[in-house]
Amino acid sequence: MPDTPVRYVRVKTGGVPFAPAVRAYGNVGIIGVATPPANPPSDFLPANVPTLFTDVNEARRIAAGPLGDAIATALVQEPGPSEVWGVRLAQANTYDDALAKMGTVNVQLVLFAGTALSVSTPTGGQPTPTPAIVKLAEHVDAPVADGMERIGVAMLAKGAADPAVVVGSLVSERMVYVAHKSNEDVAAAVAGTIAGYEPHVSLLLKKVKVSSEPFSAQELVKLNGSEGADTGGPAGQGVNWLVDPPLIPGAGVYLGEGYTGSPGDKKYIDIVRTVDDITFRLKARLIGTIGNLRISRSGLRGLVAEMETVLEPLRRAEVIEEYEIVVPILALLDKPQRTPVEDRLVQDAQTERAAEAMVRVDYAGAIHRINITLKFD
Repeated sequence: MPDTPVRYVRVKTGGVPFAPAVRAYGNVGIIGVATPPANPPSDFLPANVPTLFTDVNEARRIAAGPLGDAIATALVQEPGPSEVWGVRLAQANTYDDALAKMGTVNVQLVLFAGTALSVSTPTGGQPTPTPAIVKLAEHVDAPVADGMERIGVAMLAKGAADPAVVVGSLVSERMVYVAHKSNEDVAAAVAGTIAGYEPHVSLLLKKVKVSSEPFSAQELVKLNGSEGADTGGPAGQGVNWLVDPPLIPGAGVYLGEGYTGSPGDKKYIDIVRTVDDITFRLKARLIGTIGNLRISRSGLRGLVAEMETVLEPLRRAEVIEEYEIVVPILALLDKPQRTPVEDRLVQDAQTERAAEAMVRVDYAGAIHRINITLKFD
């Protein structure tokens, strides 16, 4: 069509829209032993090479042994992980290289295949937890690059019901421990189950596709601590368990709680996963402002608006209850008259090119216990 003679407003669009990075939340990494058969396939899994698995039969074919079984167990969970990566140990009891390789892969849950946490006490020596689990706890607690935060998952020995095995460096909000009475790889099953849910979803009473005998009431009290109507909530000693609740129709095995390995810190798995998720979302959104926004009224208001684009959808989706963003320098810039001290603070921020922002988020956890008083008149 011919151009009109008069246009009072002309707009020409251009540029590439900015799309922030997205962090996966349901990828599992499994390290373990794979034993080649007498006539191994040509593509049998090489040592210390992270490999993506999507098929149960393929896992058992090229990673036969504890590693292949664990990968298969993680894959069959419903809902299950987005991806499962496997790393074959070069030799038994050599963990550092395998963990270093797994550290390069985008996974959020890591475990050692077929490895149970226990404590051995050599004659005249100190109690020593399973070395692989100690290494795993060190791995998930170590500083990592943005978006590579992860959680370790470990099972106790079959039938063990004593949370005292979680000691020293094993006490960590980034570890998940599970007690069980199963012959299967419960750590792989629980990791696959966790991976199947969004970060803010509580893991309490989520189904786990394994078989496991129930714990007795006395064993549960030992695992979890004593609970009552006046205790104020779940007790918790940093160890979860598997259960088949009689109030849920049909037979099935469920995760009896959603504890992390640090009952005195971030007590629940969904808290750690949600903090990781929101932290990454904020970083991914704000990286585009670096080198562009200025330490001025308009620049800092733009910074607040960028953070609101991350937090407001989470509030509307009821992932978080509410939030508050405070930028102290912006408050000073908005003042009609500043004191000399305030002028110096603004000048220092502009000279150093650094502005502090504080974000408060109210995260409302799911109901884990209900106490009912029933009276008949």
